[in-house]
Amino acid sequence: MTNRINVLFVCSKNQWRSPTAEAVYRDDPRVSVRSRGTARSARQTIHAVDLAWADLVLVMEDKHRHRLIADYPGETKFLPIEVLHIPDDYQFMDPELIELIRCSAEPFIDAAATKA
Repeated sequence: MTNRINVLFVCSKNQWRSPTAEAVYRDDPRVSVRSRGTARSARQTIHAVDLAWADLVLVMEDKHRHRLIADYPGETKFLPIEVLHIPDDYQFMDPELIELIRCSAEPFIDAAATKA
């Protein structure tokens, strides 16, 4: 494997879920990671430059995918955006959240890394 893929994790406030996902995959040699939020009050709000950087976007809920497509139609037109279906029920680095992230994200990351 020669190229790392850029994976962007997205939730609402970039407080618990997406930063946990970023931390989980930070040292994975297959990927470079960032996390962002869709809400104006997010710790790090998503911008078009984040979508331009990403090879793969992994969102926590359907509403995040819909929001990205509505707010950034041009940037998301050909960008793979996959939904992990992880509810906002966990704190940062909660062991159950880590397990959900790994189980949900791994098939998408593995498939994208194989293509890279």
